[in-house]
Amino acid sequence: MTGAEVHGAGRGPAADGGEPAAADRLGAAELGAEPGERASLVQFSSAFCQPCRATRRILAEVAGMVDGVAHIEVDAERNLGLVRALGIEKTPTVLVLDAAGRIVRRAAGMPRKADVIAALGEAV
Repeated sequence: MTGAEVHGAGRGPAADGGEPAAADRLGAAELGAEPGERASLVQFSSAFCQPCRATRRILAEVAGMVDGVAHIEVDAERNLGLVRALGIEKTPTVLVLDAAGRIVRRAAGMPRKADVIAALGEAV
């Protein structure tokens, strides 16, 4: 996906510069919503983030195009523990999860729809 930062499957370091997050998978307990059967588009947003609104629209459209794909929006300010564990430094940040909840792609900044579709192809 295109954005200020694009990463592969690995997680970023903890916010304090310590070890990467120990969890290999993200599920309903961490995300606050049921993941998709085939994949999930997880968006970390904040209240006054203008690009987050456009990102929400893009991800919802893509999730609606592919059966078994969920769009899950996480409020970064209310989920600081998860934000720190995943090394999320800005909003929007989008994680593409496969069916098992593993992060297969990650991008910071507003993605293009075509890039989201391509990244989703890696997860399904």
